[in-house]
Amino acid sequence: MDLSETTLLERAVTITLNHFSAALVFSLFASIVFGITHRETTREMVRYGLYCFAMFLGGVFVAGWAMWVLRR
Repeated sequence: MDLSETTLLERAVTITLNHFSAALVFSLFASIVFGITHRETTREMVRYGLYCFAMFLGGVFVAGWAMWVLRR
């Protein structure tokens, strides 16, 4: 594999995230970890993971709104 092929492969896997997308990805993975590590049964894990995900996203919207209000 020469240099031009390596550069092409690197460009193909580059992902650019805005702030909301990064918060969404973080919320997803953190919620999965929280669900697995804080609950015993599969049903409880899923429910707690979804709860954490909703709280993370709610927090993102509240923080965004607060920053918008403070900037005005």
